[in-house]
Amino acid sequence: MNRTPAPYDGVAVCAPVTAPYVRFSPESAHWWAGKLLRQLAQDTGFGPADIDGFCFASFSAGPDTAVGLTQHLGLTPRWLDHLPTGGASGVMALRRAARAVQCGDAEIVVCLAADTNQIDSFRHSLANFSRFSQDAVYPYGFGGPNATFALITDAFMRAFGVTREDFGKLCVAQRANAMSNPLALQRRPLSLEAYLAARPIADPVHLFDCVMPCAGAEAFIVTTPEIAKARGLAAASVLATIERHNAFPEDPVQLRAGWAMDIDQFWASAGISPADVDSLQVYDDYPVIVAMQLADLGFCKQEDVADFIRSTSFAIDGDLPLNTNGGQLSAGQAGAAGGFQNMTEGLRQILRQPLGDQVPDAEISVVSGFGLVNYDRGICTGAAALRAMK
Repeated sequence: MNRTPAPYDGVAVCAPVTAPYVRFSPESAHWWAGKLLRQLAQDTGFGPADIDGFCFASFSAGPDTAVGLTQHLGLTPRWLDHLPTGGASGVMALRRAARAVQCGDAEIVVCLAADTNQIDSFRHSLANFSRFSQDAVYPYGFGGPNATFALITDAFMRAFGVTREDFGKLCVAQRANAMSNPLALQRRPLSLEAYLAARPIADPVHLFDCVMPCAGAEAFIVTTPEIAKARGLAAASVLATIERHNAFPEDPVQLRAGWAMDIDQFWASAGISPADVDSLQVYDDYPVIVAMQLADLGFCKQEDVADFIRSTSFAIDGDLPLNTNGGQLSAGQAGAAGGFQNMTEGLRQILRQPLGDQVPDAEISVVSGFGLVNYDRGICTGAAALRAMK
């Protein structure tokens, strides 16, 4: 029997910050975290002595965890968390930090993700990604996200009649959105013809279906409305969140994920419906996962997802503004910071602080996370609904 989650009263989310991404970096994840913390201090006035909570996510900070980062960054928090959930970490950081603030365990929590990308770091990360990969995938000459998502993409296309043209529409829309974002790594116009003609990577996944690994960092602050107001920081309230791990393990191939298990509770707790969402920022390592979330988050039925994509404008001024900074597919994927990027962009749109163009009259953002493709599917999912405070 599930208890109804307590509301997030007394919580404010503010100060989205991005360290501009670069394709490759000789610096460490620690350096990127420090760069972002300095930028956050400049933007908000919160220095190390003010921060009493710290939540950290990274793939490349090893052997350190959040514990080591406190010393590197000069922090002395009374509340600490380290998230190993990759692309789901942004939503999960919000959930944990919000409850810490609500309970009085901390008052100013910095949620931060940082990763570097050196010339050969992605290959080394894959080599030690998970025990499942090492034992059940790599010995057969198969592995890495492109191969896994090729199988998921093929199955999704067969099950629901989604075509490469439909995935192309999502990618082209996100690229168009990225063109107003000065920090996006991919800002050249992308046509549907160019998308379809791109070289195959692991059929049916082609070049523009794949995210670009890069280096960078993202952060936001969770605090009280009173502290945000005293600092002059525009803030958002948390309407609802959900989190799920290893959903539907009986499915032979992933056609749905954890959102589908909890979405009714999500909308009921938030007190809104999909029609009320002004800005949708979903995790987008591959377009099939975007399509999957359109259904799992309740914007359409699974069997109608192809028609929904074809009939909906995902532009910044469209029917459903989607990944308005370009998402990972055009802005770049800075490791675990990719799990924070949609959170910072969702906040920016409703706080009137966008990196690029503003969604007209945006007040409500829905943000999602998806992470850790352990073997044959993504294991971790989460979502949050945010509303701008008046």
